[in-house]
Amino acid sequence: MRSVRSWLRLAALRRVPPLRPVTIAAVGPSRHKSDDISRLFVPVPIQPSQSDDINSVGSELAGKLVKPAVLRILNKFYQRPKIRRISLENGLDTYLFHQAYVSFRRYCVETAHLPPDLHIIFSDILRDAGHTDDLIPYFLRHARTIFPHLECMDDLKKISDLREPANWYPEARAINRRIVFHMGPTNSGKTFHALQRFMAARSGVYCGPLKLLAAEVFEKCNGQLLRDPQRGWAWTRALLGVAAEEVHLCGEPAALELIQEMALCCGEEVEVRRYKRLSPLVCEDTALESTQNVRPGDCIVCFSKNDIYQVSREIERLGHECAVIYGGLPPGAKLAQARRFNDPDDPCKILVATDAIGMGLNLSIRRIIFHSLMKPTINEKGEKEIDVISCSQARQIAGRAGRHGTQWEEGTVTTMKSHDLPTLQRLLEEEPPPLEAAGLQPTADQIELYAYHLPNATLSNLMDIFVNLSTVDDSLYFMCQTDSFKFLADMIQHVPLPLRVRYVFCCSPIDRKIPFICNMFLKFARQYSRNEPITVDWLCSHVGWPFTTPATILDLVHLEHVFDVLDLYLWLSYRFMDLFPAADEVREMQAELDATIQEGVANIVQLLKNTEAGGASSSAAARVDDEDRYTASRRQQAYLQNNDDSDESARLGKLSKRLLSQGLLTHKMMEELHQEWEKNRQKSSPSAGGRGEGKSRKRR
Repeated sequence: MRSVRSWLRLAALRRVPPLRPVTIAAVGPSRHKSDDISRLFVPVPIQPSQSDDINSVGSELAGKLVKPAVLRILNKFYQRPKIRRISLENGLDTYLFHQAYVSFRRYCVETAHLPPDLHIIFSDILRDAGHTDDLIPYFLRHARTIFPHLECMDDLKKISDLREPANWYPEARAINRRIVFHMGPTNSGKTFHALQRFMAARSGVYCGPLKLLAAEVFEKCNGQLLRDPQRGWAWTRALLGVAAEEVHLCGEPAALELIQEMALCCGEEVEVRRYKRLSPLVCEDTALESTQNVRPGDCIVCFSKNDIYQVSREIERLGHECAVIYGGLPPGAKLAQARRFNDPDDPCKILVATDAIGMGLNLSIRRIIFHSLMKPTINEKGEKEIDVISCSQARQIAGRAGRHGTQWEEGTVTTMKSHDLPTLQRLLEEEPPPLEAAGLQPTADQIELYAYHLPNATLSNLMDIFVNLSTVDDSLYFMCQTDSFKFLADMIQHVPLPLRVRYVFCCSPIDRKIPFICNMFLKFARQYSRNEPITVDWLCSHVGWPFTTPATILDLVHLEHVFDVLDLYLWLSYRFMDLFPAADEVREMQAELDATIQEGVANIVQLLKNTEAGGASSSAAARVDDEDRYTASRRQQAYLQNNDDSDESARLGKLSKRLLSQGLLTHKMMEELHQEWEKNRQKSSPSAGGRGEGKSRKRR
């Protein structure tokens, strides 16, 4: 008997991989403690075996184990300093050690029949024929099973080494590219000269920071290839990776040094062309104080849509016609408003706009008036803040006043309120600080390699781990915020999609604060997962097509959201042509919808009055919006905790709390969601005799 036991123990030890020291530590710029990083690794669940199979051999050889006695052994094991030291040498810091121990203890206690070798180890310890330390190899084997990263930390660190992103693009490195940086302030002609070369080229790619600017360039270029505008990491990828013989950049002097250093890493040099402003810009000594003091050619810049609405009403109440431009409008509507304002024969002489006018759009503005200098921003932690605009933003916006070759050769700038004027004057006198770094984000290839090593991790979790283990060259690059990416990843985690497809979907440029858009994003993902094409008929039925002229502001806002959904469709169609085959038809829908929105914007003050008067919606927003908002909420019910109704905070899952905090769900919607959840649970229970959740009938 003893020889059999010895043989089993020897065989077990041979199966346990040798101890290999592993270090988990933050590298590069992440600056996180190892314990913080360790919390990103989610243990792989291991269900204790309940079957009577070969594992029962242990009981036959050594007799049954008494569970309380096994627990006493495990408690001694946990408390031994030697165990913790060896665990740390093998990559298990305090947090991981505890997680691994809890899982190992559960496995040992709840498994009906332990593997023979482990069973015999416990038996020997109980008979004083073995020592608690004999469990170390089995514990480490279990730890490596639930934490697969312990076997591949070196590989993960190599994959997330982003110190030389220029090497990611061998095609671009194979070309001796000519990089030209057109450097100067607003209204200096830098963009004009860059576009002249672009339009003269045989082929080209235009990358811009705003859809507005891209649309204007698209019109001028008569349909040249146009890429969707991106920021941060996408801009970096474009600069480093575009395989073009010439690359023309437009920007302020603050960007020159960074661009030169990035080009140097690519083995390239930057040709700099400097431009000076073509018309003078003067900051006035007095503030406007009141909209009663507006004059023809004035543009009042606001940083919120509510301010846009308020100022527009005040101006029309004074008997002036005004054009309106803000971020939510389709490009066509913005350009139409710009043409109206620029037309000397049009009675519209006042413009109310957001800072969207700071880039692109040739506007004939005499004076820029800042309604406020406070703007909502996202800080380095991804949190929303309201802060004074930067000197670069102030210059960019103020520089739209006065334009060479127009009736307003000299531009002026001021503020609405007197207390803001000294701040504006200071901002305009300051020199923007040099740009210090360009943004980076993990590529799909890098995330796929991570998934190979961590097959049980979600995409959101993979992104978190990658960012925290990443190494970047601090002197040139930084890791971009991934909150939007992870939000979308969590939203479609339950949808069965290949990892690369899931990654592309999560890069979609959508506003995650809009429930209707998020709901359509989820529907697109579900349809894709079924391998069913998203046809025009399908799209029309889900957005409520066709639409009529909006009667209220709510109608107008809904149409803007529908336009963004069509934009999302086109963005996905460039990447998944087979399942998004109706790109041409969707562009026609956009053109028609753009015209409808333009009609609404032209009467925006009347829409405001109708909204305040409680006017009925005339568009499909009334029959689609409520249903889709509810459906978007219902998609997330798997994340809800169905606890005691008296404690609301305790019965909300993490995603639900996040959706509430970001305004994607309301408490009323949550109550309806819980009622529906309870109803469906009762239907699907055996006692109810139901067959599960049925399809909800669409309201007509």
